[in-house]
Amino acid sequence: MMPRFAFTISATDGAARTGSIAMQRGEIRTPAFMPVGTAATVKAMKPEAVRQTGADIILGNTYHLMLRPGAERVARLGGLHRFMNWQRPILTDSGGYQVMSLSDLRKLTETGVEFRSHIDGSKHMLTPERSMEIQRLLGSDIVMAFDECPRADRPRDEIAASMELSMRWARRSREAFDGGGEHADRAALFGIQQGALDEELRRISAEKLTEIGFDGYAVGGLAVGEGQEAMFATLDFAPAQLPPDRPRYLMGVGKPDDLVGAVERGIDMFDCVLPSRSGRNGQAFTWNGALNLRNARFAEDSDPLDDRCSCPTCATYSRAYLHHLVKAGEMLGAMLMTEHNLSFYQQLMQAMRDAIGDGRFTAFASDFRRDYLKA
Repeated sequence: MMPRFAFTISATDGAARTGSIAMQRGEIRTPAFMPVGTAATVKAMKPEAVRQTGADIILGNTYHLMLRPGAERVARLGGLHRFMNWQRPILTDSGGYQVMSLSDLRKLTETGVEFRSHIDGSKHMLTPERSMEIQRLLGSDIVMAFDECPRADRPRDEIAASMELSMRWARRSREAFDGGGEHADRAALFGIQQGALDEELRRISAEKLTEIGFDGYAVGGLAVGEGQEAMFATLDFAPAQLPPDRPRYLMGVGKPDDLVGAVERGIDMFDCVLPSRSGRNGQAFTWNGALNLRNARFAEDSDPLDDRCSCPTCATYSRAYLHHLVKAGEMLGAMLMTEHNLSFYQQLMQAMRDAIGDGRFTAFASDFRRDYLKA
C-alpha cells in the first residue's frame, strides 16, 4: 500500500527541485500543475480526459461544494472521488479565499467568517473546524488549512494582523484535522504562509507554521493583483523560509512564464483556472506564446494549433477549424481548446521535471522565455 504522504526530492538544479509525492491514491510528480475542478468538474473536460493530459492531481473548491451540492450530500454519495469519477488524489482549498472575496457579503471575527451565499443569499459560518469537516466529508487527499488572504496593497499593520489571525486559524485547523478519525490517517494537511510582500511577516508566518507542523506548505497571498515582478521578488525569499523537506505550493498561479519563474525559485505545486478559462474564451497557450483564436488571421490557417504539442487537438484539428468553432460559439471549441491548454501545461511541467533531472534547467528556462515571450 502507498504511504499516507511521502515527499521525495530526486534532483535539484539551483533552487528548482523535482521529485514526487506518494499517497494512497497515487503518485504526484513534482513540479506539479493541478487543474481546477471547482464544482466537482474541470469545465469542458471528462475526468478521464483530464488524466490523459498527464494530470496526477486536481483541485476541488470547498466553498462552492459546501453550497452546492453540499458536503454532507457528497459524503452520502460516497465522497468526491466517486461522485465525479476521479480516483487519483484531490486537493481541496479551505474556502477562505472565496469567502474573503465576498467583501459585501461577509463578516470576519476571531471565530471565523459569517457570509451569505452568492447563490441564494442563505447565511453560513465558515470556521477552521467547519472547513476541516467539509474537506473530510468530501474525502480530500490534501486538505488546506483555513486562512485569510488580504490584498497586498493593504496597510502593513492590517496585513500583520491578518497573518497572525491566519496562524491562529492554522493551529485550530491542525487540531480539527487531527481529530478527523480515519480521514486523518490517510490524508495530508498543508499550512498556508501569509504576509503579502513583506519578508519579515512571511518569516514570522513560516516559523509559526513550522512550529505547528504540516505535511506541506503553501505560499498564499500572491497572484492577487500584485503583478509578476512583485510576485517573483517575494518568491526570491518566501519558499526558502519554509521547511526544505516538504512540498511548497504556490496557490492560484498562473501563466506559463509564471510557472517557470516560480519553479526556478523553488516551488513544487501549482493550481490555476487560467488554462481552462482561457480555453473556453478562445485563447490557446503554446510553446511560442499565447494565441487568440478569435483573430481573423487564423480563419484559413491549416496548421495545427501548436506543432510541438502532442495533444489530440493538435494532432487532429487545424487552427482554421478551431477559429470557426470559437467564432461560432460552438461547445466543441471550448472542449478542444481546454484539452489543448491543459495538455500544454502538463507537457510544460514534464519538460521542467526533465530539465531539472538533467541539470539543464537554467538553459531550459532561458530558451522557454525566449520563445514564449516573443509572441
